[in-house]
Amino acid sequence: MKRLFLLALTLMALTGTARAWVWWNYPPDDQSVQLTSTNLPIVWLEVDGQYIDRYERITARMKIIHNGDGQINYGDTVAHPGQNIDYEGYVALRYRGSSSFSMSDKKPYSFRPLDKPLEEGGVKKKVNILGMGKDNNWALLAPYADKSMMRDLLAFEVSRPWMEYTPQGRYCELFLDGIYYGVFVLTEVVSDGKHRLNLPNPGTEGDELTGGYIMEVNRTEGEVTHTSKYHPLSSTGSPYNNQYIHFQYKSPDYEDMTSEQITYIKGRIDQMETALWNYRPTGSSTYSEYIDVDNFVDYQIAMELGHNVDAYRLSGKFFKRRDSEDARFKMVVWDMNLAYGNADYYDGWRNDTWMYKNNNVMNAAGDPQLIPFWWYKLNTDPSYTAALKARWAQYRRNNLREDRIMATIDSLATVLNSRGAVRRNYQAWPRWGQYVWPNYYVATGFADEVAWLKQWLTDRIAWMDEQLGFDPNASMRGDVNIDGSVDINDVTALINILLTGATDGVDLEAANCNLEGGVDINDVTILINYLLKGSWP
Repeated sequence: MKRLFLLALTLMALTGTARAWVWWNYPPDDQSVQLTSTNLPIVWLEVDGQYIDRYERITARMKIIHNGDGQINYGDTVAHPGQNIDYEGYVALRYRGSSSFSMSDKKPYSFRPLDKPLEEGGVKKKVNILGMGKDNNWALLAPYADKSMMRDLLAFEVSRPWMEYTPQGRYCELFLDGIYYGVFVLTEVVSDGKHRLNLPNPGTEGDELTGGYIMEVNRTEGEVTHTSKYHPLSSTGSPYNNQYIHFQYKSPDYEDMTSEQITYIKGRIDQMETALWNYRPTGSSTYSEYIDVDNFVDYQIAMELGHNVDAYRLSGKFFKRRDSEDARFKMVVWDMNLAYGNADYYDGWRNDTWMYKNNNVMNAAGDPQLIPFWWYKLNTDPSYTAALKARWAQYRRNNLREDRIMATIDSLATVLNSRGAVRRNYQAWPRWGQYVWPNYYVATGFADEVAWLKQWLTDRIAWMDEQLGFDPNASMRGDVNIDGSVDINDVTALINILLTGATDGVDLEAANCNLEGGVDINDVTILINYLLKGSWP
């Protein structure tokens, strides 16, 4: 493949084509887009015409201008000297992604900061980029099929309050060898660093052998994988005996792992899966010894809220700490660009089905990458589904309130729109009114896309409320400050009502803790007793 690119380059050079080399790094349709000023950080990548590979990293130079949140960044650094340089140095660069690479004209990148060029023996170094904490593993996501350019960040933001770790990301505008490539999301990668999962390197014996590891449910392409002993299940619990589940080794890298570490993590996954496979609603359960049930509930809420066609089966990242810290597997939210009604296949566009039961649809289409049986088994356990309903109700009163989700969308849209980033991106990649795989809805413009996303989410939330038995209009007893939980802050809010008479931002029905009508000092006593004893009279 690389020889073909070299041949094409030679032919174009011989025919006098200007800057012929840009064509092998997938430039945008319009290469004349100018950026005068922007509210987004500006990222310059320089590869001097080198071919960027999908697997082998090359040396690139990176420079990021970021004058601070809410400040303006200028593309002309000569006319505007003295701007803040957030990072400047060498990086090891390659393309990243599976379908986000192969099915998108606009390509995503992986990069690792270097102390010097690879050709001079450069090694990766940890740097703080855009305030996200020092690390040596970063990505530049390239929103393309997601024309709102916000689905990944939206998923991160709505799930961040409940997940132990959710990646951070920042919008930026990217130039490659002087050509404007559009809006990207510079984001953390799910990794073991101090500012991310903060996992130690596993040892070879004792407690040190038990953590930390990062694994991923995914395809087998180009990766060494561990194959599950158990098969995916249909929506009625029947196994697909000709289909398999595969786990990729993400940290440590497989080639860096000892035989003891490989044997250990394989065995631990087998134990976890055996406990889940053997679960019967009429019997006892041991699976909670192997998974953090609350975390799995939270992950399911994130996946199902987005009705993500990749949910559970692709980019299904999970990790394990050392037993002395926490012996259970936990999930991490990642890769949501095809979620929230964006996909026209596998019923991804629908808002009235459960994605965890979608294996029938995918198997009928001949897709070999099905959803692990874990999720079907968990949802046959009454204690798990009770926890799912309870946490859905808790989050719906808090960060999953419809008004708060819509405010998050509006905030992301404002960031993208306020100084022309949306316009520049779609000048470079003019796709409005055009089908881009796998769009279900083909928007005519940014406002149209955002409005459709909001309506889809409104309908999805209403369906999940109905399925999980949540009434959004019902008060939660004791949740005086309407934050989705009952704690000492509600006592403070209740006392404030009695002292000042102020009722803004409180729920008077929830403040009526003794259910006798009105709000008085007796309600304070009842609320304090509830916090001390954990039960209402």
